[in-house]
Amino acid sequence: MKLFKESKILLKSIPATVVTLFTVSVVCMNLLANKTLLQLDFIALDAGILISWLSFMCMDIITKHFGPKASTIISLHASLINLLTCVIFFVASVIPSNANDYTAFDSIFGGTWFVLLGSTIAFLSSAVINNLSNYLIGKCFKKNPDGKLAYAMRCYVSTFIGQFLDNFIFSVIVFVFFAPIFWDGFSWTVLQCAMCALTGALAELIMEIIFSPIGYRITKKWRENNVGKEYFEYIEGEKQK
Repeated sequence: MKLFKESKILLKSIPATVVTLFTVSVVCMNLLANKTLLQLDFIALDAGILISWLSFMCMDIITKHFGPKASTIISLHASLINLLTCVIFFVASVIPSNANDYTAFDSIFGGTWFVLLGSTIAFLSSAVINNLSNYLIGKCFKKNPDGKLAYAMRCYVSTFIGQFLDNFIFSVIVFVFFAPIFWDGFSWTVLQCAMCALTGALAELIMEIIFSPIGYRITKKWRENNVGKEYFEYIEGEKQK
C-alpha cells in the first residue's frame, strides 16, 4: 500500500525524540482527562490541559518541516499506540490480585471507554485542523516563510484553533453526553465546555508562546541537516510518476 510505505519512510525520517514525546503526550492526555481540576458555573478544566500543549507543539514542528499530511499520519500513529496502551492497561486492571488492594490502580488504568472515545475523536479532528491551518498560514508568508515571525504566527493561530476544538469536542462528548449516564449524574454544561475550551486554548497558547522558540530552533536545525531527505525524495518521486 502506498500510504503504508510512505508512513514507514516518514517514521524513519522524523527524529525519534519528537515522535516519542508526541506519542507519550497523547497517552498521558488520555489518562489525565479522567480528572477534573476545576468546576465552576462558567468554567471547568480537566487535567489533560497539563500536557496537551506538548502534542500540539510537536505537530507544529512536524508540519513546518514535513507538511500537514506527514503530521496527520504521525497523529494517527500516536492515536493507534494510545489505543493499544489503553487495551494493555485495561487487561492489567481486570487481572485479579491478592497481593494488595488495587482498587485505585484499576480505576485509573482500567480507563473509561467513553473518555477514550471522546479523546480519540477530539484529538484526530483537531489534529487535522491544526496541521492544515498551520500549513495555510505559513503559505501567507511569501518573503520569508522560514523566518521566526512566520513560524510564530502559524504556530500561535493553529494551536489556538486546534486546542479550542480539541477541548470543546472532548468536553461535549464526555461530560455532556456520556458522564450524566455513567457517572451518577455528574456533567458539564455546554457553556462550561465552551469556557473550558477557550480557557484551555488560551493557557496552551501561552505554553506555545513560551516553548515555540525551541520548536523554531529544532526546525532550523532540521533544515540545516537535511533531515527527512529520504522522505522528501520519495514524495517527489511519487509526484513525477
